Amino acid sequence: MTHSNSPEPRPGFIRRIWNWFWTPTAVLSTGFVLIAGFLAGILFWGGFHWSMEMTNTEEFCTGCHTMETNLGEYRETIHYNNHSGVRAICSDCHVPKEWNHKVKAKVMAVKDIYHELMGTIDTPEKYEEHRLKMAAQTWKKMKQSDSRECRNCHNFDYMDFTIQESRAATEHQRAIDNNMTCIDCHQGIAHRLPEGYLKEYKRVVDELDMTPKSEAQKDAKIDVDGIRSFLKMTPSENHGG
Repeated sequence: MTHSNSPEPRPGFIRRIWNWFWTPTAVLSTGFVLIAGFLAGILFWGGFHWSMEMTNTEEFCTGCHTMETNLGEYRETIHYNNHSGVRAICSDCHVPKEWNHKVKAKVMAVKDIYHELMGTIDTPEKYEEHRLKMAAQTWKKMKQSDSRECRNCHNFDYMDFTIQESRAATEHQRAIDNNMTCIDCHQGIAHRLPEGYLKEYKRVVDELDMTPKSEAQKDAKIDVDGIRSFLKMTPSENHGG
């Protein structure tokens, strides 16, 4: 019998990788990478979640010098001090609960760092100068979201009108009938209203009326005619409900 001395064919590249993958060295290396990646993911997620929650605290929100004027006004409102002891802090009104909206709000808030460094509103006089503009920006956001953050605590569906003051019950029923949203009536709840706010409020309403609505905004249930009708009331009547 004739024996061939030619070497066996070398395995293909994929076969060599597969064989190496099952060697003790490869198994240990792969296991280490997976475990390290898993632990790193936990640390990253924990750090990210911690930072999101930390930046929601009242201490963080009011820690900047530019918030001193704002904080003083807030401490005089029913959202800070009331008979039930239930408080709404800055993030309850200005930071959405839903994850996607919350992340967007955090990213957009980076601009506040710039204004803090530039001293845009670092004195009561500067704050007053920008008060109307800041208020209008907030009104617009709240109209577009159907007062989303208000509704985290307040919901028409669970209001018992029989135990509300008669005027409050009447106005809340009016709001339901006219498909209105919380901010249409309850402005100046946590911040003092600026001079000329009613004129600016009307401008915001008109701007929303002229702007093409996205699908999300269409769901906001902004009844412009109902809002305009409500604005015919005097300022003192406007804030009674």
